[in-house]
Amino acid sequence: MTIRYGSAFGSAGILLAAALAGCTADRPAAPTTIVYVSNADSAEISVLRLDSATGAITPVDTVSVSGKVMPLTTSRDHRILYASLRSAPYSVATFGIDSATGKLRPTPTVALPDNMAYLSTDRTGRYLLAASYTGDKISVNAIDPSGRISAEPLQVIATPPHAHSIVADPSNRYVLAAALGGDVILQYRFDESTGRLTPNEPASVATEPGAGPRHLLFHPNGRYVYATNELDGTVNTYRFDPDHGTLTLQHSDSVLPPDFAGGAPATSDLHITPDGRYLYVAERTSSTIKGFRVADTTGALTPIGSTPTETQPRGFAIDPRGRYLIAAGEKSNAITRYTIDASTGVLVAGDHFGIGRDPNWVEIIDMP
Repeated sequence: MTIRYGSAFGSAGILLAAALAGCTADRPAAPTTIVYVSNADSAEISVLRLDSATGAITPVDTVSVSGKVMPLTTSRDHRILYASLRSAPYSVATFGIDSATGKLRPTPTVALPDNMAYLSTDRTGRYLLAASYTGDKISVNAIDPSGRISAEPLQVIATPPHAHSIVADPSNRYVLAAALGGDVILQYRFDESTGRLTPNEPASVATEPGAGPRHLLFHPNGRYVYATNELDGTVNTYRFDPDHGTLTLQHSDSVLPPDFAGGAPATSDLHITPDGRYLYVAERTSSTIKGFRVADTTGALTPIGSTPTETQPRGFAIDPRGRYLIAAGEKSNAITRYTIDASTGVLVAGDHFGIGRDPNWVEIIDMP
């Protein structure tokens, strides 16, 4: 497939050359930053380069896969990309990442226990964690030193309906999983020597009935967890106990814009800047991204405002330096790059361009 792009790409080479010309012997060049976007309906992954100085984006490659590709994650060393294929046979496609260009080299695809809506790795990178929305389960697979995933899962655990995300805490001693249909966040102890999960005490924390917890995110300081609630249009702030691996609800904030015209909320993804100052949450019904300022001492959220974005934004990501946010629209078949104002957190729209069909997941990494 040929990537379709707007006029912004025409000046990308000039911008990149100018950025490179500014490098001197005593100022090392910025790392190469690569953007991966999964396009479900066109069964492909778009590979793009992000200029960390200017925000300019240039296309690198488009890689076909064998099914409906959605969640993405990378190995801890950014040498492997993992992509969940959500059409039968359910599997994870793996790719080696070229350290110079970000291009993808296919490696063996491995079967997964079900249709997985979310992938992540533990903090050591030795285990792949997955959550199945349609299969009501989570799973753990070992990852060998070369990045290859074991064909036989170490563990498959039944959950309340619609498991939607799974993440390890910074210490790697605990794992949290959101079950949207059960209105709970599950709490597990994690043994990184074996990859085994065991229920914590308590085993779960309930949300408001009908809230529908979807995605989970740890604050960079590890003391707070944020959770989007898909069905009631909110984001919850939890205090995380690092000694016991448990959550305590602190606040719940609306992510709907002030002029929300009605209809069912459909809150989706969330991400925080690397310095922990700003949190952003996507809402699909209004096609907006809500920004929040994060309090240093309490993790509490203060709204910045809602920014119109691509139609039905299912996924977005923030670059490793916290300068840019790239959002994908399922219904617009396009992405937009925003600059994050460092002093206010306000999003300033930049390049907008067409991509594959049903773009739904964005992953941004620096090359190793």
